[in-house]
Amino acid sequence: MSFHNLGLSKPLLDALAAKNYSQATPIQTQAIPTVLTGRDLLGIAQTGTGKTAAFMLPSLDRLAADRNIPKPGQIRMLVLAPTRELASQIAASAETYGRFMRLSVGVIFGGVPNSKSVRTVARGLDVLVATPGRLLDLIDQRALSLRELEILVLDEADQMLDLGFIHALKRIVALVPAKRQTLFFSATMPRAIKELADKYLTNPAE
Repeated sequence: MSFHNLGLSKPLLDALAAKNYSQATPIQTQAIPTVLTGRDLLGIAQTGTGKTAAFMLPSLDRLAADRNIPKPGQIRMLVLAPTRELASQIAASAETYGRFMRLSVGVIFGGVPNSKSVRTVARGLDVLVATPGRLLDLIDQRALSLRELEILVLDEADQMLDLGFIHALKRIVALVPAKRQTLFFSATMPRAIKELADKYLTNPAE
């Protein structure tokens, strides 16, 4: 299906056209209209099916439609990713898709100086992509708060469990507002993932 039929705004369609993206993948066709409504979503999708765009495009539209300027140390959308490589890719996609929108994007992960991560979040961001460990480091240092979060995304949830992030994820979900939109993606749905999804999601579309 064409991206033009999914309800996305002109700035996003222009950014997609600039990359010669015209046809949405099945996960994008199913997810984008649902995410635009503000509903929670549970998506089963393999890597390489276009799921970053499935959650990022409609989320950027929602953020742009309601221009809350993020306060220092606050973020509006958080994407949790298991590895620094994936976090970097997601942040790059967010910048590509949002190039005609005035939205700020940052990425933080372990292995870079802590001071650089603190600077990334200091001004406040519309979109932050983070690995769980570095995110909690910044929260513990009071450099970052999740109090004003509007959209929470867990990407590659099964990989996060494999890497031992379960306790970090439970800590993070306790720190985010109850009233938020949550988008949860996993390539597989074993029982541990289903239990985690149930903690995070409210009446999700699947």
